[in-house]
Amino acid sequence: MARGLYDLDAIDGKTMRELASLRVEAPKVYTAYEIKRLRLREKASQAVFAAYLNTSVSTVQKWEVGDNKPSGPALKLLDLVERRGLNVLDTDLAPKRGARK
Repeated sequence: MARGLYDLDAIDGKTMRELASLRVEAPKVYTAYEIKRLRLREKASQAVFAAYLNTSVSTVQKWEVGDNKPSGPALKLLDLVERRGLNVLDTDLAPKRGARK
């Protein structure tokens, strides 16, 4: 992607080199079982889990039965929840849940 931006003159050579030096890991791909296990570990209903991930209950249901797979930002959010707990996604507007250690 960065190469395409460079070719279009949208970024300069310095920015291209900086982007090339970054080693961004691809997000973990979650199985249906892992997503459900993660939600249950957080003691969240599908509705609550969906709200925190800013997606629909239907989407969470489809992930958990393997009909759909999360991608892009959803994978990053699932990774954050797995590593740091659902509270990492708390905002001032979201109801506060018990703190994780």
